[in-house]
Amino acid sequence: MAVEIEAKMRLHHRDAVIAKLDLLGAVCVAELSETNSYFDTPDGSLKSTDQGLRTRVEVTGAGTADERITTTITHKGPRAMGALKSRFESELAVDNAKDAALLLGALGYQHVLSFEKRRTRYELDGCHIELDELPVLGSFIEIEGPTEAAVVAVRERLGLAGEPVIRSSYIAMLRTHLQETHAEAAMVRFEDAASVVRG
Repeated sequence: MAVEIEAKMRLHHRDAVIAKLDLLGAVCVAELSETNSYFDTPDGSLKSTDQGLRTRVEVTGAGTADERITTTITHKGPRAMGALKSRFESELAVDNAKDAALLLGALGYQHVLSFEKRRTRYELDGCHIELDELPVLGSFIEIEGPTEAAVVAVRERLGLAGEPVIRSSYIAMLRTHLQETHAEAAMVRFEDAASVVRG
């Protein structure tokens, strides 16, 4: 079990941030597409106790000879109080998302919502920097590191110290959007030819 410490902010000027990352010597380690599927008990006990349970399918090199697919089950504990989002996280690598969903279903968890995400991952000063794009919600940057001080330092180096930190998860933001727009959806995905959704 590891502690996830991160700062998430809206990404208003993606090209400028990428240029800053290049200037600082950050390493781009991956460009990938994700399908994230969240589960809960029928009475929503995980959501009510600020926990999360999901499967994630990551696809790199989609449609090429180098295509690679990895699938994980992740449990996220309640968020701790503080300026940044911090919570315990446990992950388990599995063979595929369909079998993982069957396992979770057998344990009493049901599918709540799935969504697609595109992510470009950098590394800088011991931190992971994720440039994320989501359907409906738009673009964000996440800085995740081993300590709060490390995350704050990278945030400052990128010139983002003045950007408000978002404590809500993507799943919470999407559920709020669906409620506000009176939309019903089991999957929120990109509506373009580059969409990659894997079960």
